[in-house]
Amino acid sequence: MRSNIVKKGFDKTPHRSLLRATGLKDEDFEKPFIGVANSFIEIIPGHFFLNEVSKIIKDEIRANGCVPFEFNTIGVDDGIAMGHEGMLYSLPSREIIANSIETVMNAHMLDAMICIPNCDKIVPGMIMGALRVNVPTVFVSGGPMKKGYTKDGKPIDLTTAFEAVGQFNQGEIDEDELFDIECNACPSGGSCSGMFTANSMNTLMEAMGIALPGNGTILALTKEREELYRKAAKRVCEIALDERFKLRNIINEKAINNAFAIDMAMGGSSNTVLHMLAIAKEAGVNFNIEDINKISQNVSHIAKIAPSLETVHMEDIHKAGGVSAVMNEISKRENEILHLDNLTVTGETMGERVKDADIKDTKIIHTIDNPYSKVGGLAVLFGNLAQEGCVIKTAGIVGERRFEGEAICFNSQQEAISGIVGNKVKPGHVVIIRYEGPRGGPGMQEMLSPTSLIMGMGLGASVALVTDGRFSGATRGLSIGHVSPEAAEGGLIGLIENGDKITIDVDTYEIHAHLDEIEIQARQAKFEPIKKKIKSSWLKQYRQLVTNASSGAVLKTDED
Repeated sequence: MRSNIVKKGFDKTPHRSLLRATGLKDEDFEKPFIGVANSFIEIIPGHFFLNEVSKIIKDEIRANGCVPFEFNTIGVDDGIAMGHEGMLYSLPSREIIANSIETVMNAHMLDAMICIPNCDKIVPGMIMGALRVNVPTVFVSGGPMKKGYTKDGKPIDLTTAFEAVGQFNQGEIDEDELFDIECNACPSGGSCSGMFTANSMNTLMEAMGIALPGNGTILALTKEREELYRKAAKRVCEIALDERFKLRNIINEKAINNAFAIDMAMGGSSNTVLHMLAIAKEAGVNFNIEDINKISQNVSHIAKIAPSLETVHMEDIHKAGGVSAVMNEISKRENEILHLDNLTVTGETMGERVKDADIKDTKIIHTIDNPYSKVGGLAVLFGNLAQEGCVIKTAGIVGERRFEGEAICFNSQQEAISGIVGNKVKPGHVVIIRYEGPRGGPGMQEMLSPTSLIMGMGLGASVALVTDGRFSGATRGLSIGHVSPEAAEGGLIGLIENGDKITIDVDTYEIHAHLDEIEIQARQAKFEPIKKKIKSSWLKQYRQLVTNASSGAVLKTDED
């Protein structure tokens, strides 16, 4: 046992004495020590109940002959942090979470781990940290929340609430309607009910094989979810001393490809690109942003979920067969993309896991013969405006897939919000929001507020948005993020001026500013990137170390 380092031998008398102070008995020193990494925090709807979840898991671990040690990570609720300087801390929190997992597990030499994430940066942060530790690990999320309903029975979610702000600003709804949406969009605990970042990552954990079937779709706070917690806790005890299930043996190149394939099939959040690139790096997998389009071109988009389709939510996907049904369906034609021979944490191959998972409702999960699109729900565009790539959630496009318009530029998200609310943005505009990348923000803010305002004000089909920042999974419209290189590192997005012509063509994976090389060089000669003044010591450290979005926004070390 790895934990023998802290519990065996006469020289570990002080160590055992400290462990006895926590309640351990003689017999406990012969058992595997299991880290229970919990992300309980009271301000996040997907996490406020996880203290009760960990009790269930710890009881099950004890019942299966192991010793649980619970510890916690931090968490940021992106929805609450949205639209103000609090969002600067969201993406950096991923690194804190990864570092905390590594720190606790390696400082105490625990044998195995079960991770309890749910929302936003917490899932990838835990995965990244767990990959560094590389012990047998099972992930089990808190689960998605129910969809909400207005008083007249219309299904709604967090996107509805954000877009309602724009509708109210335009006078399209009144205060009573706005309040109705506010009170009902998020009706219960759980990760927000659509295919936003949290639920995207929770489904991708299934696709990678590090979580049990149902992890991405079984509703939070249900008996079915409780049974999943118990199964996950039992499983971590079964594999605690089995080196075959070290996390890097599960998350390999095949698993990364499987995750992106399911991402394409289900139209996941564009943030998954950022996080999966970072996860691939931690796993030692050579996967580049250019590889994403190769997968997208060979995977049909067969499940459309809010915000892309307003009436369908995670509970509907679960009833229709869940992630396993999606994987089984796309495997019927796309075996070269989906690696069914890869090992899962439950011991079977992915093919064995999903072979009997049939679609139960083809109106919710389409067949490969009747897809929403023959290509995946995410795409990476390249061109002079994004030489290292930028990302669009094609599943959420409203209007045409090719757009040409004139730039209107804003040097921060707040500046853009003021411009949109002030009716400066008109049909035909390409809204440029810059200096919001990982370094420029710093912290790479999500742009749900401006994109929701654009949608709520009826401009979704007539305006494009391009940013070196990123988007919430709840974003929809012709919204292009992660532009790399970013403005703060001298990218062309920093040189764009009002009135410049921009062409976006999703089907040819191109984004282009109509500027010749002479003009670009002239602008570069006088260009000085804006460096925002910040007080935070942590964000100053982050700005010095962070790479751009096409590198997963991971932090550099002196070995990089």
